[in-house]
Amino acid sequence: MRLVIYILRPLVWVFCRLLFRIEFNGVENVPREGPCIIAPNHNTFADPIWITIPIKRRVYYMTWDRVFEIPVLGSLARIFGAFPVKLESVDPKAQREAIGMLKLGRAVVIFPEGGRSKTGGIEPFKMGAFRLALAHGVPIIPVTIDGGYQIWPVGRLLPRPGRLKITYHRPISANKARDGLSKMAVREGARQLAREWHAAAASALSIRPVERSDEHGIVEQPPNG
Repeated sequence: MRLVIYILRPLVWVFCRLLFRIEFNGVENVPREGPCIIAPNHNTFADPIWITIPIKRRVYYMTWDRVFEIPVLGSLARIFGAFPVKLESVDPKAQREAIGMLKLGRAVVIFPEGGRSKTGGIEPFKMGAFRLALAHGVPIIPVTIDGGYQIWPVGRLLPRPGRLKITYHRPISANKARDGLSKMAVREGARQLAREWHAAAASALSIRPVERSDEHGIVEQPPNG
């Protein structure tokens, strides 16, 4: 599998460079080793492949189970380390797989928004990635995918040529939650990580995020992630 990725990566990079004028910034912010959660905003089915291109270490990522039904794209996703997650409900199997990978010191990609953005901005997101970071004391690397919405918006059958810029931001440290910490304290700790992720991801997005916020200053999907 590593050999297949080694061969495919430069080919995919050249294709994306020609068709999407893809540009990567801050790749050095992704740790070379050790467990971490890479957390991008989400616009297209190709996001997992795009963000993986410049990362030298092996990464694994949750992706919508229906992506695996798409010819070529589904096969590429599996090759690049994807494992399915059901977005319509809580998926304990996907959560256990992500936890197991972090315990093995691997890099796991989780899209906090879950589904693709319908506006190009950052949609309400689930808290699963941030709670996971706290539970295991692993850093979160926010990633901004800018231009993906214009290239392949929801409802469009195939992508079109465009300009794509991907920014890897500095890791956000997450101190492991102490045993016995109250649920309220854990929840607020996760929400603080979410606020930091949102600020970083939005900072490199050319489409101005829709101003939606609750009393805590973040937007959140129902707590089923």
